[in-house]
Amino acid sequence: MINQAKLKPIIIVIGVGIILAGLILLLDKPTGSSEETENGAAVEDSNTDQKDTGPRGGKFFQEGDFALEVTIFEKGVAPEFRIYLYEKGKPIPPISASVAVTLSRLGAPAQLIKFKPEADYLLGDQVVKEPHSFEVAIAAEHNKKVMRWSYSQVEGRIEMQDEMLKSVGVDLLSAGPAVIRSKLKLPGEIVFNEHNIVRVVPRVAGLVTEVRGHHGQHVKQGDVLAIIESPTLSDLRSQYFVANKRLKLARTTYEREKKLWEEKISAKQDFLTAEELWQEAQIAVEQATSKLRALGVKPEASHSAADFPNFIIRAPITGIIIAKAIARGESLKEDREIYTIADVSTIWTAVTVYPKDLNAVRVGQKAKVRAAASNVESEGTVTYISTLIGGQTRTATARVELDNADNKWRPGMFVNVELIAEEITVPVAVSMNAIQTFRDWSVVFGRYDQFFEVRPLELGRSDGDNVEVLSGLTAGEVYASGNSFALKAELGKAGASHDH
Repeated sequence: MINQAKLKPIIIVIGVGIILAGLILLLDKPTGSSEETENGAAVEDSNTDQKDTGPRGGKFFQEGDFALEVTIFEKGVAPEFRIYLYEKGKPIPPISASVAVTLSRLGAPAQLIKFKPEADYLLGDQVVKEPHSFEVAIAAEHNKKVMRWSYSQVEGRIEMQDEMLKSVGVDLLSAGPAVIRSKLKLPGEIVFNEHNIVRVVPRVAGLVTEVRGHHGQHVKQGDVLAIIESPTLSDLRSQYFVANKRLKLARTTYEREKKLWEEKISAKQDFLTAEELWQEAQIAVEQATSKLRALGVKPEASHSAADFPNFIIRAPITGIIIAKAIARGESLKEDREIYTIADVSTIWTAVTVYPKDLNAVRVGQKAKVRAAASNVESEGTVTYISTLIGGQTRTATARVELDNADNKWRPGMFVNVELIAEEITVPVAVSMNAIQTFRDWSVVFGRYDQFFEVRPLELGRSDGDNVEVLSGLTAGEVYASGNSFALKAELGKAGASHDH
């Protein structure tokens, strides 16, 4: 047998061990349920009556023999509160107690949720909107006894002071009314302004002796394009100079006969004859002048006899030679098209309009044109819409006129055209660059004191700059705009979760 003197210390050690084990178990026992929040922190229920997680994974609260379990159910339905009742650890019918829940969110009025019996649980009468970040107050009445519990959970929330905001470049804006200019995007192509295209013909037949204008060349009005040796022009110039000499002679004779008649030296008939010849000479000069001017030749210009046949073809406008059909040494007819010159100071955009979009396009509409392969862009107006739909393309064509004084647009360039389809004033809108994706939601980060919290939005019409908010944010609420991605990145660092 073991000596009692030796056994006594052993018993004492075992007893101390049992006491320490009991203390450890008591200290480790949780006083309230916890939930991992969106930013990774665990938020504990401040109510010391809350026990561990309930049988259905919800938050479990107990006072005396009565207990309830709060869950948020969202499988196949919009998120809803479901509360299960227990007495002495066993489920009891949902009609055994009356329960109400009050939710308090950042920047929103309190939300009172009432419950009614449904199957084996109490069902809340309102949807629990995302994010599930709120303070919860529970009031329950069972057997004429009122019990109260509370807890909080945080989701999609981060804290950021003003100094930090400035350092990461986050801007703040207020949600409010805005004009949404919905845009219609269509393809197009830069083409010449057909009103500014001139086709050049020589107007006299002749032999080409010199060619100075070439395809693709920029020319100014009056520049020499080609020189033609024309017998017809030689004859016309000869007629003009002969008529001019006859006019001078007839005028001298008229003035002499007039003086002699006035001095009673010659007969009146001689004076009248001289006057008639002078008038005929004037008519002959006018006819010769008209023929030369009709060809674009200045009759008063001095020419030597050797230059009489040379007809100079000049550029009628400033522009680009887009077609050339003349060569040195060839014989031309007077109606032959030898050059085509286009003035590109203004150009057209031929816009492809699909039948479904025809009602949204109108003359006078503002349009923004962007080159498909470069950063070139301009603004113009719709000046024409075709009344017919192409038989092969099954599309119509709209025309947008653009200023091209700096020659940045070149015919043949493919472009994208944005038309303002309509302007609508909406009561609440936010900036497009504030929109971020969070889980399956389109969100903005609302600002509430030093906190930012995600606000899932139902979005409406957009014009690329602003977007209409149908629900999720009210007018006047402040949200993060510029560089809001920094907030999303900060939230992601914490390891988001979505546990209920």
